[in-house]
Amino acid sequence: MSDASLFSPAAVSIRTAYSDNTDPRRAADELASALAGPELGFVLFFCSADYPLAALGEALERAFAPVPLAGCTTAGEITPAGYGRGCIVAVGFERGDFAIACARIADLDAFALPQAQRLVDGLLADCRRQAPPEDARPFALTLLDGLSSSEEQVLATLEAALGGIPSFGGSAGDDNRLSHTHVYAEGGFHDASAVVVMVTSRHPFEVFTTHHLRPRREKLVVTAVDRERRRVLELNAAPAAEEYARLVGRPVEALDAEVFARHPLAVRIGEAHYVRSIQRVDADGGLRFYCAVENGIVLTAMQPAPMLEQLAGVFDGLERRLGAPALILGCDCFLRRLELEAMGGVDAASRLLADARVVGFNTYGEQHQGMHINQTFTGVAIGSRG
Repeated sequence: MSDASLFSPAAVSIRTAYSDNTDPRRAADELASALAGPELGFVLFFCSADYPLAALGEALERAFAPVPLAGCTTAGEITPAGYGRGCIVAVGFERGDFAIACARIADLDAFALPQAQRLVDGLLADCRRQAPPEDARPFALTLLDGLSSSEEQVLATLEAALGGIPSFGGSAGDDNRLSHTHVYAEGGFHDASAVVVMVTSRHPFEVFTTHHLRPRREKLVVTAVDRERRRVLELNAAPAAEEYARLVGRPVEALDAEVFARHPLAVRIGEAHYVRSIQRVDADGGLRFYCAVENGIVLTAMQPAPMLEQLAGVFDGLERRLGAPALILGCDCFLRRLELEAMGGVDAASRLLADARVVGFNTYGEQHQGMHINQTFTGVAIGSRG
């Protein structure tokens, strides 16, 4: 099965397609057939980790050459028809409306400001060589190995080099196995890497982030932490898993991804709350997080509000400001999807996403303006007005 869509052809040339064919060559051919055109300038894709990645990379390069590609593996896909699983979704950008360049960060641990500035300057120069309109503006998309534990350092460094350029992104997934995640650039899939995609366009766009979680009164103080491995050992001077289990009213042995999705914790910065999602309970009773945690921080217990009602309001606001969107490129935390699955809300969510022209993927973490965050829907809306 495959599907293709062309959004607002008179204004913005963006094509989207997806394939759930499990054969890499056939899937790549279906995507290439759907996105083909003389002005195709760049392809962004998100794929299930179930694919044989080496074969898929070769098939995509063969099918799209010489058009450059970037992408990552997922914890679920957002296709033009809504949520998908075990498939590949792609977006094709045409040259007339978009100048796009990408680069890989191969050594996350050594990524420092001088390298970041050279990377950003090089991407912007590459976009300028593609002769975008004079009134074009840039935004940056970052895709990172979702199990690298390097997001905070890389994103803070990159944000300093971007100098105010709007940025967002997502951490690659592997269908909730928490084993191996990959990004794609330079003709192949890579772990322990990141990809930065610089997009320049004259069309209006808005980078945004949102979540449906509201603070409760309960607080937990991190009193012992293994910072390097994002492990909280104690909360309120008690074993972390036991104290969290007491908070949510479950036995420790019942703590799983569904519980973590329904009962997240957040750190308050100013008036905003930024979720710090729990990944798992370790054998020693510690809690492993998806985001960095520090000793002494205060975590606020959060509770979910109606997710789809809140997200529909965000989409309505974007349409009021930008006009009917040509595309919303979305990075949707996989814990949000787990919550929807537990509540039987996937079909309704798929209809909402399809109607809003969203494509993207379920992530192991999101990025917004240099911050690594969890349990959000983060992305960019591209308007159809030029």
